[in-house]
Amino acid sequence: MSHPSRLLDDAVHQRTRLGILAVLCESGRADWAHLRRTLELTDGNLARNLGKLEAAGYVEVEKVFEGRRPRTWVSATPNGRAALAAEIAALRELIARVDDAPAPRPQPRPSVST
Repeated sequence: MSHPSRLLDDAVHQRTRLGILAVLCESGRADWAHLRRTLELTDGNLARNLGKLEAAGYVEVEKVFEGRRPRTWVSATPNGRAALAAEIAALRELIARVDDAPAPRPQPRPSVST
């Protein structure tokens, strides 16, 4: 049996990408401004991380015009939702292993000679 940390998805596990998927799975979809504001990201950081999630097939990005204003909507794909669920399951398994581990025994302090 491999360690649960081996189940973590590198595309999802990074803090910003994990946050993006979490927000999208909570709300169904979100616009660019909401993601940027909620996760306290710069436009460049959001763009870079959305690009990685989109390349992995975890999000869809839709650019539309509402009136004369452009708006970018982002939603999690079914694969993105599954990836987030698998990430959370792996984290829960990892936490359970740590919680179930026996408490470490105190190590004797080295004696100091004077």
